[in-house]
Amino acid sequence: MSPILAGVLQLMALIAALALAYRPLGDFMAATYSSKKHLRVEKAIYRCIGANPDTEMRWPAYLRGVLAFSLVGLLFLYLLQRLQGSLPLSFGFASISPDQAFNTAASFVANTNWQSYSGEQAMGHVVQTAGLAVQNFVSAATGMAVAIALVRGFARSRTGELGNFWSDLVRGTVRVLLPISVIGALVLVACGAIQNFAGIHEVGQFMGGSQQTGGGAYASQEVIKELGTNGGGVANANSAHPFENPNAFTNLFEIFLILVIPFSLTRTFGKLVGNIRQGYAILATMGFIWLAFTALMMWTEFAHGGPALQAAGGAMEGKETRFGIGGSAIFSVATTLTSTGAVDSFHSSFTAFGGGIQLLGMMLGEIAPGGVGSGLYGMLVMAIIAVFIAGLMVGRTPEYLGKKISTREIKLAACYILITPTLVLGFTAASMVLPDALGSMLNTKALGAGSHGFSEVLYAFTSGANNNGSAFGGLNANTPWYNTTIGLAMLLGRFLPMVFVLALAGSLSEQKPIPETAGTLRTEKPLFAGLLVGTILIITGLTYFPALALGPLAEGLS
Repeated sequence: MSPILAGVLQLMALIAALALAYRPLGDFMAATYSSKKHLRVEKAIYRCIGANPDTEMRWPAYLRGVLAFSLVGLLFLYLLQRLQGSLPLSFGFASISPDQAFNTAASFVANTNWQSYSGEQAMGHVVQTAGLAVQNFVSAATGMAVAIALVRGFARSRTGELGNFWSDLVRGTVRVLLPISVIGALVLVACGAIQNFAGIHEVGQFMGGSQQTGGGAYASQEVIKELGTNGGGVANANSAHPFENPNAFTNLFEIFLILVIPFSLTRTFGKLVGNIRQGYAILATMGFIWLAFTALMMWTEFAHGGPALQAAGGAMEGKETRFGIGGSAIFSVATTLTSTGAVDSFHSSFTAFGGGIQLLGMMLGEIAPGGVGSGLYGMLVMAIIAVFIAGLMVGRTPEYLGKKISTREIKLAACYILITPTLVLGFTAASMVLPDALGSMLNTKALGAGSHGFSEVLYAFTSGANNNGSAFGGLNANTPWYNTTIGLAMLLGRFLPMVFVLALAGSLSEQKPIPETAGTLRTEKPLFAGLLVGTILIITGLTYFPALALGPLAEGLS
């Protein structure tokens, strides 16, 4: 079987699996967030944290819950790392330095999982499981809660209420993420992933000698890092490590885990607003962009010229032979179009245009299908911009899902869109003029000159501010400058957009729905989906094209 055919068959199998899961999972999540009943374990959690799950919150109270919970998680994870040297099951690893502990705590609380350290050489079992794995669950559940709050803003009339954050957080964790993670971990263990709390021991090498390797809860953390679109692995090699991702089947299964909740949330959205076709329109937009990016990535990697590359079936540098070009390309697009950041190949070794596709996927805002929760609310903000543009074209006040899009809503949506580019381009520009920051570029010319060196820095801040977490390689990010600035980019890129999303949800929920008329834009039709795709690409292109031209485009055309 040719490598190209193998890649196409993997893509078809993935689409089929996602289609089978779409309706039952989407309906289940809709029922989960609209149910009036609480499970016994949920009631116990509410008593422990002192929350009343039946109290409705307006958007300021909902936001305070999000920020307070995340701040506690940030402080707890920071202290856990700083005290690691005194904790059991730490392998004798020293405590993490202050700047790196801040960076890692910010990373996992912000659902980014950027790692400026080698996981198996820095973090013991307690930090990995009680700290990092816990945040993989709750940071994903926080994103889902904010998305559901925005959906309620469209669905509710003149209440100003968005539900209860603590109830949404607990339900997302207990009813959605935890059951799927248990099943997924069993699948990975059955397929060869490891799951233990073993210490470090010596293992022999094929060419003689030995090396040290440690055990860990690889399977359980691998599942939630993909399912929650987190991305941080136990091992430095991430999902290219055989302990985390043993074979081609587990590779495809992990891609499925990355995509299944973000895509299925469009069904949840349609159910909660009472119009399934609206969910299908958002699904079609996400699916079109994802398929187009996947096809482009496979083409750039398979078609790369040269006798050696042609003999290997494509650009195999930096890719696992277990997965090949097709599996690596599909994984790469899935992880950069969501906020996952997990990698099964070395992104810096992709072709120049392949690296540009990875960058562009994150620059879109990771909305196709995007992160767990964040992809849906990001796409709905873009839909508001699209109906505003359509309203300008026909001279009519824009409406979406029966709600008028007034000056207030457009200002909030515009602020949402401007935050991430400001962080990415601002921090990248600062890094390109500071000698210490330039000195962190390890595989380029003196002081990091060259388009690839620029791409390394641009990728780092794009990944951080968009809460992705993958790295382009070749950049020593474990320095005070990068640990601090990328940490700030992750926190601001995660929580500032949530402020505007919840304010937008509150504004929408205070409105009375207006009836459809002959002049109402039909946002469930293919025409609107096409307009939405065009809006996303134009806004992203106008924002980032100069930076892309200096980086991957310049390298690819040289």
